[in-house]
Amino acid sequence: MTRRALLLSLLAGLLLATASPAHAAGYRYWSFWDRTGSTWTYATEGPSTAVPSDGDVQGFRFAVSEDSADANTPRGTASFTVICGDTAARDGRKRVALVLDFGTASDAPSGETPPARRTECAVVPRDATTAEALATAAKPLRYHTNALLCAIAGYPETGCGEQVTGRKTGPEESGSDDGPSVGLYAGLAAIALLGAAAVWQTRRRGNAA
Repeated sequence: MTRRALLLSLLAGLLLATASPAHAAGYRYWSFWDRTGSTWTYATEGPSTAVPSDGDVQGFRFAVSEDSADANTPRGTASFTVICGDTAARDGRKRVALVLDFGTASDAPSGETPPARRTECAVVPRDATTAEALATAAKPLRYHTNALLCAIAGYPETGCGEQVTGRKTGPEESGSDDGPSVGLYAGLAAIALLGAAAVWQTRRRGNAA
């Protein structure tokens, strides 16, 4: 690699590293998940129509995400044996293990604190939906007029699927307005270095001639 190519590569890397991240928009909501083996899968239908079987594990996670591909899975224990192992099977009833992950402080609405993650073993009639199982274990629930699940166990107190726009900041960004960042100075220094190299190369060619 020539000296000029090396400097160009260095400059490109510095400019990419110091570029400002783009603003990302997402939605704050409860996502619904099915558990198969050791894997969470985003549910293909809502809790009001899904009818789980005895022994199923289902999860809910509160977070900010752009879509199902970007959604965060529930954390913590997700084993039917662990969650419902002490609950005996009953005729005409089924046991559904529920994993309730209230998310992180960064995803919480302003002024609210997410409760600790928890699990519940819901015992409901055989034909009960996930929403009915959830209602027996995590009241109060809150729904939007279009049946969108807004709150589990009263969390959050307000809001329902609202859009959230935030700026992802890097570890070196202080958020202050005290002057140019270190990254800006590094970029300017690289440009100056590249210019000096160009002058040096021109003089070298002139001397060789």
